[in-house]
Amino acid sequence: MNRIDQRFAALKAEGRRALIPYITAGDPAPQYTVGFMHALVAAGADVIELGVPFSDPMADGPVIQKACERALKKGVRLSHLFEMVSEFRRTDAETPVVLMGYLNPVERLGLEAFADQAAAAGVDGVLIVDMPPEEADEVGPLLKARGLASIFLVAPTTSRARAATICAHGEGYLYYVSLKGVTGSATLNADDVAEHLAPLREMTDLPLCVGFGIRDGASAAEVGKVADGVIVGSALVNRIAENAEQPEAIPAALEAVLEEMRQALDA
Repeated sequence: MNRIDQRFAALKAEGRRALIPYITAGDPAPQYTVGFMHALVAAGADVIELGVPFSDPMADGPVIQKACERALKKGVRLSHLFEMVSEFRRTDAETPVVLMGYLNPVERLGLEAFADQAAAAGVDGVLIVDMPPEEADEVGPLLKARGLASIFLVAPTTSRARAATICAHGEGYLYYVSLKGVTGSATLNADDVAEHLAPLREMTDLPLCVGFGIRDGASAAEVGKVADGVIVGSALVNRIAENAEQPEAIPAALEAVLEEMRQALDA
């Protein structure tokens, strides 16, 4: 059982919902990322999703696209993320870390080299946004052999047959995209989310975590009533952007956003 499974088992035993923040690695500059990760844990994060900067993040809205641009301008590459996770692991051996990104940087490095270096750094799971489950038969075993979970997205437009295929290949947790569109693009509807999660629960025992549209404590609490976890990205990345010229203020800004959500989820 890897750190992701252990964390969700503990949360289930405690009757709590997972709080999963996303930040883009290297935004606004690489030397700050590890400090941000520790700040997120201090504010109540259960799992950290660390975004791999990419020049064409087609599922992400302008907020995260600009975060990728800031990181890429600083020269952040996949190898730097492994260094960041290794540094994080020196003082945090418990919090699961998931790398979230696109297939192109992974293929440039090589699938086996990527899996080796991710595992050696202390990564626990991988979410490749544009990797269809049909390709999981090639990548999945490489990751699984190294103790890395393959995490997949399910959208409101995903057919029942395709959702079943995704559930069959998924590990760790299932990332349900709460709305049609890109990250940060609209307000979610908790009733609609509940309606879409119901058939997924018939297909899998994986924890169902919901992202896209979690903006504050109120939206986190609403989704937490029907999901096993909530994923927040744009609300945090916005705080990083707002304070990009004074990065020493960012950890407190991130903690303020996440603490509100933690309290709302646990209320």
